[in-house]
Amino acid sequence: MKYRNIFSTLSLVVLLNVGIGSITAIPSVLASSLPEQQVAPEKGPHNGRMLHDGNFSLELSIFETGVPPEFRVWITQDGKKVDLESVTLNVKLVRLGNIVDDINFYVQDDFLRGDMEIYEPHSFVVRINATYQGISHHWEYDNFEGRTTIAQSMAEVMDIKTAIAGPATLHQTIPAYGTLALPPQAKYSISARFDGEIKQLHVAMGDAVRKGQKLVTVESNESLSAYNINAPSAGIITEQFANTGEQTKGRTLLTLTDTRSYIAKLAIYPSDYQRISIGSKVHLKVEGADEQYTGEVSYIEPTVRADQARILWVALPAHNFKEGSFVKAQIEVANIDVPLAVKRLALQSFRDFTVVYAKVGEQYEVRMLTLGRMDDEWVEVLGGLSPGTEYVSQNSYILKADIEKSGASHDH
Repeated sequence: MKYRNIFSTLSLVVLLNVGIGSITAIPSVLASSLPEQQVAPEKGPHNGRMLHDGNFSLELSIFETGVPPEFRVWITQDGKKVDLESVTLNVKLVRLGNIVDDINFYVQDDFLRGDMEIYEPHSFVVRINATYQGISHHWEYDNFEGRTTIAQSMAEVMDIKTAIAGPATLHQTIPAYGTLALPPQAKYSISARFDGEIKQLHVAMGDAVRKGQKLVTVESNESLSAYNINAPSAGIITEQFANTGEQTKGRTLLTLTDTRSYIAKLAIYPSDYQRISIGSKVHLKVEGADEQYTGEVSYIEPTVRADQARILWVALPAHNFKEGSFVKAQIEVANIDVPLAVKRLALQSFRDFTVVYAKVGEQYEVRMLTLGRMDDEWVEVLGGLSPGTEYVSQNSYILKADIEKSGASHDH
């Protein structure tokens, strides 16, 4: 384990130095401590680990063909099989966090079979006690996989963040796309109540106006009295159809557009009709805007387009939007409370498993997960992780890279 920690520290030091544009020399105290190539453990005829104590030999194998992983043990003395009924065998697996699996054995055919499943990860200190003909034999060795050690100070520099596994609410969504439009009531056609001559046009196209502001002064053709046309709302003059000195002639003189709110018009298709209703929460991203906005479905158009899409409306707050801008949205269709979940950003691959990295002190180790439902942020955990476990929730790829570099694997 000493050398394993050295390699973990070295890898992180190199990674940090690369990040600042230079690689410093390996400190002499570490360079002098680099181990020679480790010798692989001796294997027996059943591909298990061979352990010897004088002329007493034990082969310990993890067997998992057609059954959950379990220990099977073959024992010889002076190269000959022993009477297994005369052997007392106990194996203790000391896992990260000082969790101990206490395994006893019973005779089956020509081997001893462990009485419990060896669950993942197969990462532990193995302590073996065997007694035969009144003589006790003891072995202990490390069988680590998916484990590394990083000093807390180094983890902080690398911005490795953790969280506690526990309950969460999944917000399941469906995607939708559309464009921004102005509400129907946003445009005002400004015309004269009584026909007459336009004495003064007080605004021009593009001007921003407040509610009640004077827009046009008209002299009535009948009374020859002047009256003002005032802005019915705050907004912007977006169209101008008349000039000073002209007759009003019952026409629209100006168009005033209130741009204080917009509507996102989103298309949904038949498979999603029944999942969305008035009030459904929507998360939106407008092209050209950095923020994400949240609103609710306020209206669903009753007609169906030629492509069978229906259009739903979501009101957006005041912003410097542009009519016609593209919108991407996620519409919430279900909120599901689950008893155990982890952040999706925490997930990594390890062998054939999806894992997170549990943290105990300054040690980190894989936890193989069985996963359920998910949303954009969370994924439900059905197995492989205990509630309350501290796990790496941010920058877990650093752990993955360090562990893969070590190439550690367990015995089978």
